[in-house]
Amino acid sequence: MPAVKAASNNSQKRSPGCIKTLYLIGLGLGNEKDVTVRGLEAIRSCDAVFLEAYTSVLGVNAAKLESFYGRPIQIADRDLVETGSDQMLQYGIGTSVALLVVGDPFGATTHTDLFLRARDLGVTVQVVHNASIMNAVGCCGLQLYRFGHCVSLCFFRPKWQPDSFYEHVQRNRKAGLHTLCLLDIKVKEPDYDELVRTGRHRNLPPRYMTTATAVKQLLLVEGKRQQGAYDAKTLCVALARVGQRTQRIVAAPMEQLLHVDMGGPLHSLIIAGKLDAIESKMMACFPPPVVASAASVSGATAE
Repeated sequence: MPAVKAASNNSQKRSPGCIKTLYLIGLGLGNEKDVTVRGLEAIRSCDAVFLEAYTSVLGVNAAKLESFYGRPIQIADRDLVETGSDQMLQYGIGTSVALLVVGDPFGATTHTDLFLRARDLGVTVQVVHNASIMNAVGCCGLQLYRFGHCVSLCFFRPKWQPDSFYEHVQRNRKAGLHTLCLLDIKVKEPDYDELVRTGRHRNLPPRYMTTATAVKQLLLVEGKRQQGAYDAKTLCVALARVGQRTQRIVAAPMEQLLHVDMGGPLHSLIIAGKLDAIESKMMACFPPPVVASAASVSGATAE
C-alpha cells in the first residue's frame, strides 16, 4: 500500500523545533526480520527510533532489533506516546523520527491520534504497513470476510466487569459471523495499593490475558446476561504467538478451552459463527487437546 502522508499543502506551519518527518513503521508479529525492506530503509535513515511497547509485544527484545536494524532504539511507553509525544515530535528542527509498532501502525487508535497530532503540527507522516493480528488470524482457516465486529476483553476486577462487548458478539453470532477478541495487556500499570500505603510509585509486573481467562470471563458474562449469545458448547479458536515459530492454534468448545494452557503471550480468541464447508475442514486441522474431564463452568469467576 502507498504511504500515507500529511497533506503537502497543510496551511498550518511547522511548530518551532518540530521534526520534519514522522515514520510510523509496522514490524509485523514475529521477530526483527519481519520488518519490510521499505521499513528497514526508513529506520536506518532516521535521526531517532522509538519502539512502542505497550499495545503489543514482539517475539524478540529491543537489543535484537538494534542489532539487526543498526540503530539505537528508545522504548516508548504509554505515557510517552499518549501524553508525552512532544519528545518525538519536538526532537529537533528538520529531523526524522521513527515510531516502531508491533503489527500494523493503525492497529491501535493511539497511533491514529499520534498521526493526527503530527499532521496538525505540520509534520509529514509516512506510514509503512505490515501484518497485524487483524489479518493474521486467517492462519486458523476462518475466512476474514466472514468476521464481524472485533471486540476487546479487559481483565475483570471484583467491582469492575465491563461487558459492552456482549451485544457485538450477539449480533455477530446471529448473523453467522466470527468474532475476534483482542485480549488485555497490562504493562507499567501503577501499584495504587503501594502508593497509598507507602507513598512510593511502583509498577506492577506485566500481565497478559490468556485465552482460558478470556473464556472464563465470557462465560461469567453470559451467566449474568442469559441472552444466548454463546454458551459452554460454543466453538472457539484459541491462538497464541501468531506469526512466531511457537505459534499455536486450538479449536475447541469454550468448556474445553477453560482447561487449555496456550503458553506464553500474546493470546487471541475467536468466537466462531457459522462455518462453511472449507472452514469446517480447516478446523479439523487443529484438533482440541486431550484435557481432563471438564469441571462445571457455571461457577466461573474472574481473575
